[in-house]
Amino acid sequence: MLIRDQARMAIERCRKLASFSEQAGRTTRTFLSSPMRDCHREIAAWVEPLGARVRIDAAGNFRALYPAADANAPRLLVGSHLDTVPDGGAFDGALGVVLGATLMENLEGKRLPFSIELLGFSEEEGVRFGVPFIGSRALVGRVDEDLLRRPDEHGISVRTAIERFGLHPSELPEARIESNVLGYVEFHIEQGPVLEELGLPLAVVDAIAGQSRLEFTFFGCANHAGTTPMNLRRDALAGAAEWIATVEQEGRRVPELVATVGAVEAKPGVSNVIAAEVRLTLDVRHRTDDVRKASVEILIRRAEQIAAYRRLSLRHEERLNQTSVAMDSLLISHAEEALRRAQCLPHRMVSGAGHDAMILAEAVASVMILLRTPGGISHSPEESVQPSDVAKAIEAGAHLLDVLASSPAFEHKETQNAYTRPDS
Repeated sequence: MLIRDQARMAIERCRKLASFSEQAGRTTRTFLSSPMRDCHREIAAWVEPLGARVRIDAAGNFRALYPAADANAPRLLVGSHLDTVPDGGAFDGALGVVLGATLMENLEGKRLPFSIELLGFSEEEGVRFGVPFIGSRALVGRVDEDLLRRPDEHGISVRTAIERFGLHPSELPEARIESNVLGYVEFHIEQGPVLEELGLPLAVVDAIAGQSRLEFTFFGCANHAGTTPMNLRRDALAGAAEWIATVEQEGRRVPELVATVGAVEAKPGVSNVIAAEVRLTLDVRHRTDDVRKASVEILIRRAEQIAAYRRLSLRHEERLNQTSVAMDSLLISHAEEALRRAQCLPHRMVSGAGHDAMILAEAVASVMILLRTPGGISHSPEESVQPSDVAKAIEAGAHLLDVLASSPAFEHKETQNAYTRPDS
């Protein structure tokens, strides 16, 4: 099959997966929801005829092993996530899984010096339980009892969700990466406008930005909007609005920093009542952790100052403190060589979005290849990819497998993984 036809088929496959949803007419697929079973069946139908052995691990991750010539050969992990945000797009996460399956098909039965394990992670977005990366955390041994007890909005715990899906939490240790893993490769859409601005189809990620996620609550006093003079108000929403402006100012002040208030909830939420309580989320990201943490501290102090002079109370809680993660230098150089062979100008960039690669990098050498996102639109039904870019990704992926198969340095690369299965 010609590469352009493979690209069209990959796009069709992504749209097929997008049809498996919790909401009719929209793509919403959260951790171990029923549509995830449909995804598993669909992907298995692609790879089992290739000789891949399929299993679903105890965290609900789809795993398909395409064997090497030697049964004892090490393995290369390739994949991305299968969950989505509510009313999301067809390509975020899913395209990386589809491209991994396409690379298996392109081998046409050829066996490499390493096996290939295709991964479709059960959870990356953090939608259902408010904690991201449950799927990839399982591979590095970071699904602990606190996480298993965490409830969703219906009071169902992670542990119960796993059990209701027909899986066994006691088998989570078997989901951990084995000691013979050489590395992890993830294809993903950029989810931003940089590559489109540069006119490039692909880029190699050299680092994933660190993230801070916090929740702030301003407390004031509810009162009648028509009878309370402005100078006597303790308006939680006015204080929150002033602070939101400082968040934007901080994001503009610090080079490469992004700072976002993404959710605001005011109570009682009535048009003629002064808000007594406002809850806000804060998301701050930067490739350098010290820079990120310094900006978070500045924003915390500014919130405290605003609350003090407006006679408000303030509470803030940290929800996530994810350090920045560098990708593996050897895999970066091999990925750049693959792009060159595909006649793409190699370009390195930091990923501002979090990805499963940042979790896997704790245990194994990892690298990401990003595809241009038209309009920079993602986490939306309008999310799209260009067939020509997908074709370039398929071509570069095939070259990358060739480069890795002939690389003595990669062949002898030892995993950093400290989490091996009990029987390994």
